[in-house]
Amino acid sequence: MPIANCQLSIALSLEYFIAKRIYFSKEGDRQATPPVVRIAMIGIALGLAVMILSVAIVIGFKKEIRNKVIGFGSHIQITNFDNNASYESTPIAVSDTLLEHLKAFPGITHVEGFATKPGILKTDTDFQGIVLKGVDENYDWTFFRNNLKEGELFSLPADKASTDVLISRYLANLLGLKVGDSFLTYFVQDDVRARKFRITGIYETGFVDYDKLFVIADIRQIRRLNGWASDEVSGLELQVDDYDHLDRIAEDLYFDIAEKQDRHGNTYYTRSIKELNPMIFDWLEVQDINVVVILVLILAVAGFTMISGLLIIILERTNMIGILKALGENNTSIRKIFLYISFFLIGKGMIWGNVIGIVLCLVQSCFRVVKLDPSVYYLDAVPIDLTVFSIVLLNIGTLAAAMLMMLGPSYLITKIHPAKSIRFE
Repeated sequence: MPIANCQLSIALSLEYFIAKRIYFSKEGDRQATPPVVRIAMIGIALGLAVMILSVAIVIGFKKEIRNKVIGFGSHIQITNFDNNASYESTPIAVSDTLLEHLKAFPGITHVEGFATKPGILKTDTDFQGIVLKGVDENYDWTFFRNNLKEGELFSLPADKASTDVLISRYLANLLGLKVGDSFLTYFVQDDVRARKFRITGIYETGFVDYDKLFVIADIRQIRRLNGWASDEVSGLELQVDDYDHLDRIAEDLYFDIAEKQDRHGNTYYTRSIKELNPMIFDWLEVQDINVVVILVLILAVAGFTMISGLLIIILERTNMIGILKALGENNTSIRKIFLYISFFLIGKGMIWGNVIGIVLCLVQSCFRVVKLDPSVYYLDAVPIDLTVFSIVLLNIGTLAAAMLMMLGPSYLITKIHPAKSIRFE
């Protein structure tokens, strides 16, 4: 057994040695690599760079859009089971017991109340339909703080309802408003009621569908308009500790409070942000299919280029293959030599591919070179989300796929006969 292992080690060492001699051989001062092989190596480099860039863009795009939707509606909402699809909602009464139960629920990190009411924002010259979203003292301002472009966030005094609001830059530009301006908003109920609000800040998320809709205000303004009690809200917004566990947490919470009722006998209805915005999240899932198609096509092109390169290397070394066979080397050993050469070429191409791809991602992430139209893409620049895991996975996949594709052309060696190949020119 030790003798067999020694023979195997010698064979592998010989194959590796010959492969290195071929790959690193010099002609004068230049490496003896055919131009086509160099092109194949460049194809691997560019292919991997494009794959890294594509994955980083798709992941970044999905994450940015997802975060914008979550920013307006949190991860999970609990509302009245009898609510329809409109923003004019039937309230639920929230007890301290329910709040404590939700805060202690596994996976839940934050709970806040909200209320919505549609209205018509009117200036001296224009008007626009909006949704007034009321927030309470527990509201997490992180999203709007990160997207605040002018002014400041408003505070919620304990003694009275605030008339301060946040509006989007879209509405500000559309209606000619700025920080410090006041405007009237009309609410149509049994009778038309009006409220005057003052702008303290202007936000811009780039998500036009929501930017043109929501005005952020004190929840007590909506309670007064609707005649609600201090514990009544349109619903509760909940944040989870890990988005990847959102579906499981939402399902567990649904069954946990499905049988619970508020003091009016209303049933609680739990839905995740995916259920509230199915079209958006289904559209985001389609992006995964698109990137898979792109990766397969790029890998196929790069792989076939490498196949051509390996075939040329084999043809150029036909004499050597004939001599090795005449000396007693079998087809498997000779194939291993050329697979080693392929590994060297693919490895070098992948190194350059990683460098190019990562540098391009960093440049775009830091300097936002490539811009986008927010009205179309919901973003003002191409997003980048580059992770070590995705890079490692792409490298492993590229190397494995490329080496598997090299097995085919290496079978050409079995068709080469020593007597004919030695005379081959």
